[in-house]
Amino acid sequence: MRSRKDYIVTKDEVYGYANFWLGSALRLEYEGTKCNASMVLQVLLIAAARVVSIFAACRDLADAPSDQTIRNALIATLPPIAELERRLNLALVTKLPKALFHKPRRLAIDLTLIPYHGEPAHDEKEIYRSAPKSGTSHFHAYATAAVVHQGHRYTLALTRVEKGEAMKQIVQRLVRIVRRRGLKIKFLLLDKGFFSVEVISYLKRARLGFILPAVARGRKPKPPKKPRGLRALRNKKHGYYPHTLASEKHGKKRTTRVTICVASKHYQSKKTGKRCRKTLLYAISKVRRTPRDIREIYRTRFGIETTYRQMNEARIRTTTRDPAQRLLFVGIALVLRNVWVWLHFQLAKEKWTDQPKLFLELLRFNEMLLWITQVISRLLRADQVPGIDVATYQRLTAPG
Repeated sequence: MRSRKDYIVTKDEVYGYANFWLGSALRLEYEGTKCNASMVLQVLLIAAARVVSIFAACRDLADAPSDQTIRNALIATLPPIAELERRLNLALVTKLPKALFHKPRRLAIDLTLIPYHGEPAHDEKEIYRSAPKSGTSHFHAYATAAVVHQGHRYTLALTRVEKGEAMKQIVQRLVRIVRRRGLKIKFLLLDKGFFSVEVISYLKRARLGFILPAVARGRKPKPPKKPRGLRALRNKKHGYYPHTLASEKHGKKRTTRVTICVASKHYQSKKTGKRCRKTLLYAISKVRRTPRDIREIYRTRFGIETTYRQMNEARIRTTTRDPAQRLLFVGIALVLRNVWVWLHFQLAKEKWTDQPKLFLELLRFNEMLLWITQVISRLLRADQVPGIDVATYQRLTAPG
């Protein structure tokens, strides 16, 4: 039998990190006749790790209380939703990798929409409306800010998005949370949904650099009339062009000056086999790169979609209408993913530099979730399997 010293990290340690990050930040206080706050957290973790409902988690655990007991405990112990959001944001940054503070970092901001087929619990603002997806146009919406660096995406901030909420307010909240963590922002990578006069004006006032896809607006080309507005820039060569954006809201017109980067991309059409040209427009500020570099830098933002995919691989399934519980389940999933990224920072051979490596063969996200499941199952009468042994670690991380 191998001793504990033969392992770089064990399953108990991984579970301990996840339990500590969530427990210390959420500060759930509950002491019932059938369960306490510690058991509630264990059930939540195993439900997230197995991607099942609380009912399914309790059903398969012999020593766990009933699912209704867990739900009653959540109702009794969860703070108001604004306080819950604050605590989840603290859980996300329980242990920030030191490498992130070595220099300013790129920050990606995006929305994730979780389809919802029910009615609001208390207020219509709880339900966000957007283009149909999964058979509904109703969603619970959340916005996140994540560091994008060398293949790593570390979520620093999470906030709910309500119906009719201005994108400017969302960006302000996320930037405020990130700045409280002491992290320096190099520039922002935003989704095209944030392209508006209000957001751009705020970012310029806040002296934040950004790369933001420009939505082509203006008159379409109809001979003999030429296109106007941003559409007219599509025929321009690679380069940077000044442009004035305008919007009118509640009878008040607002304008702002912005630099538009025109970056073309050539590709071969699969249908015709001909060489085609696709013109991409980006609104930029305080980012000095070539148009090609701007296009390639922005492509790194798409990695945040992988973050949301992994989030859904650890999100507790539920039919509850309670927005606080839904926020909790999203927060737990993002915290678990941060634990996984942090472990890779710690396991990196050159972790003292700002160029850590991802050794996915050592520990994949789904495998970490399996470890947490096995540990909690053992605590409730099940066996445990060891973690990463020294020989495997040295073989996979050896240079060359």
